[in-house]
Amino acid sequence: MKLLAQEMLARAEGNPAEIAVIDELGSHTIGSIVEAARLLADTIASLDGGAPTALIQADNTWQTVATALAIGLRGGVVAVFSPHATESEFEMAIDDIDPDLVVADADALTRWGIKDDQFAGSVAAFGTRVLRSRQGDFASVERWRGGTAIAMTSGSTGRPKCVVQSEEAIRYACRSTIDTVGLQQGEAVGAFVPLSSVAAFCFGMYLPAYLGGQMVSIAKWSPAVALEAMAKHRVAWTMLVPTMALQLSVTERAGGKLSAMRALTVGGGPMNERTLGNAETVLGTTFLRVFGMSECLGHTTPRLDDPPAVRLGRDGRPFPGTVVRAVDTAGALLTAGEIGDAQVKGPSLFVGYARGGAPVLPELTADGFLPTGDLVEVGEDGSICVMGRQKQIIIRGGRNIDINEMESAIASLPAVVQVCVVPVPDDLLGERAAALVVTGGTPLTLAEATTQLAARGFPKFKWPEFLFSVEDLPQNRVGKLSRADAVALASGLASEIDTSSSQKGVRSN
Repeated sequence: MKLLAQEMLARAEGNPAEIAVIDELGSHTIGSIVEAARLLADTIASLDGGAPTALIQADNTWQTVATALAIGLRGGVVAVFSPHATESEFEMAIDDIDPDLVVADADALTRWGIKDDQFAGSVAAFGTRVLRSRQGDFASVERWRGGTAIAMTSGSTGRPKCVVQSEEAIRYACRSTIDTVGLQQGEAVGAFVPLSSVAAFCFGMYLPAYLGGQMVSIAKWSPAVALEAMAKHRVAWTMLVPTMALQLSVTERAGGKLSAMRALTVGGGPMNERTLGNAETVLGTTFLRVFGMSECLGHTTPRLDDPPAVRLGRDGRPFPGTVVRAVDTAGALLTAGEIGDAQVKGPSLFVGYARGGAPVLPELTADGFLPTGDLVEVGEDGSICVMGRQKQIIIRGGRNIDINEMESAIASLPAVVQVCVVPVPDDLLGERAAALVVTGGTPLTLAEATTQLAARGFPKFKWPEFLFSVEDLPQNRVGKLSRADAVALASGLASEIDTSSSQKGVRSN
């Protein structure tokens, strides 16, 4: 954050009345934000002359920006954390990050269960923020090996992982996005995904500051409120997860609402070309379907002038300097059009996972590529298509069912807007396949779905055995699909089914 802090200081000196953040609390000038950052930086300096590692409350307000800048002014490392996180998540973050400071509202500190014997020092920061500090000297930030930002992300192991990113990686991802979208200095950028994720911190908070523009946010996610904010403040670009983007398009009076927006980037969940095309037509903007991960920020995007089959049907091309490749199980490079294990290498690759107050380096290939755990197909034109996770299967009676294939088949049905296929337990077969489906109107029944799948020539092993129409797919705090919650929801609904009835959701035979 050191580079950004210096740039923001220069902006404040040149034009202190310039609006930098528009949030639930109002409009905030660059001068007022920098002044709050200076105040907090001075308070930190009074505790220790060194650079701190600070865990901070990351809500989508000016206070998050000011706190991050204060840490940058001190040459420190900032770890962003959700104000809605649980006490157990806080304890894991403390174990992994070992911060010198915690900066948050009093109610968030209470919710997290902060311990007085760990963080005995307590002083007012600014606004509603409180600074809690450990006794003793700050630990050297050299322990982070160039890392400057840390964020917790859900992992496949069941334990959230704290991803450490360098400021250089963040700036590279921002610059690549700015160039692709054609963003101009001073333009407004939407920050609607919670800033506690590393991607939202990068593209929602850092990017508009780096661009010299405004960060536009709202109190909590509401499609109608977000649409009004984007239209009113002429947001030029934002990044959303698919559920959020599709919700915008079915909001009342959504037609043409985003016609002034240059582009809307969509990533972080299952996507379908048809439904994305319908949504961008309604909203009047251009969608860019991308692929990225906390461990390698952004890293792919299509161009604005790409045809819909590329912009919406595939997952972009690698940023300049980044390489995405498909390999077979032995690690041999596959040719264009073949599906294999995805590996990535580039300037936005992370430093490591925080463990015990230091980054643990990722397992890379001998030539420096990160295996992502995804399946990918690289096209002749360099665009990629992510085919899902490598191990995303349902085991039914000893037979493996590919979740990605089943989701793709169901997503092709005209009524389907979103779909998530998950396993539900079965005493006889171990697992069966259940589909949670969001439609654009009338709910879809299992019989209707399987009839259409049969007519389209999809084999029976790509049919779900349960289907439940739902208003929305379960989401985590950053708006991404929560498969764990989807499994729980589908399992609960399946347990209520009377298998002798003809209601939607009964098993197909």
